[in-house]
Amino acid sequence: MELRVVRNEETELEIEIAGEDHTFMNVLKGALLEMDGVSAATYDMNPEQSGGQTEPILSIKTEDGTAPLDALERAAASVREKTDEFRDAFEAAA
Repeated sequence: MELRVVRNEETELEIEIAGEDHTFMNVLKGALLEMDGVSAATYDMNPEQSGGQTEPILSIKTEDGTAPLDALERAAASVREKTDEFRDAFEAAA
């Protein structure tokens, strides 16, 4: 997975996440929206409306002094924890 920071400001972050699709982006966006201090999270994957963009760009807006990169790190950890729990439950059921 390749990441490229498009914009990094005090309360806003835009990051390109190469090679991902709606499945991963929706999960990550959902985890971000559950985080305290995140006021908005969305992504764009439409190259025709985005000036030729071909990779998804995740946009995060924060409030209450939350750094967008910190929120992204916490959300990624949450996704990993949930997938680990799912894998363990699936293996136990098999």
